[in-house]
Amino acid sequence: MTASPARSPRLLLIATVVLVVAGVVLLAAPHAPRTPAPSATPRGAVPTVVPPAAAPASGPVQTGAPVSAPAFTAPAETVSLSALPPHGEGVAGDAAIQASLEDAWPADLASDDERELLAAGRDLLRADATGIGRARWPGLFGDPGQVIAPAFATGRFRIQAAIARRDGSADKAVAHLVWAGMDRGGTYTDRRITDWYFTRMSTKGASTWAPQPLT
Repeated sequence: MTASPARSPRLLLIATVVLVVAGVVLLAAPHAPRTPAPSATPRGAVPTVVPPAAAPASGPVQTGAPVSAPAFTAPAETVSLSALPPHGEGVAGDAAIQASLEDAWPADLASDDERELLAAGRDLLRADATGIGRARWPGLFGDPGQVIAPAFATGRFRIQAAIARRDGSADKAVAHLVWAGMDRGGTYTDRRITDWYFTRMSTKGASTWAPQPLT
């Protein structure tokens, strides 16, 4: 049946209204928000973490903790020296130096050998630094009649600490001495170090320690 011309405008009006309403509904419907681009994080706001593969072997790294200097274990010699008294402490600090030497280098000689080596080492150092007693070792210090000005003043010379230990074998040893003194220029310095080396010699069935020239 053909629609009457009078009703056609009403159908067009209704269709137009439906389309308008549908458009409004679509425009009013909520849309999913767009994800904003991540903003740059200020430096220092997030702690830096070292990946496990890059963590230093010398110490553990805590996850999430700021990176710091790697921890390390100092050798026994370094730890011992760190406990030494400051320069210029005087006689009061000598005991600490002696204890540090003994802790860093445990004894490995018979007590008689150690006493002999320590006595010889002290005398040799004093003779070398101040000139006193050089006649006992002409092979080391030359002609005793030749006058040689001492490098250090006798009154400002002091042995602060000394130990004697093996030097690679039972027939070799070293006397390790720490000392203080004032040179001819008037400069006083403590915690100087000198090593005197010895070789065991046998003469007429008896053994003794012969000092070697300083190199």
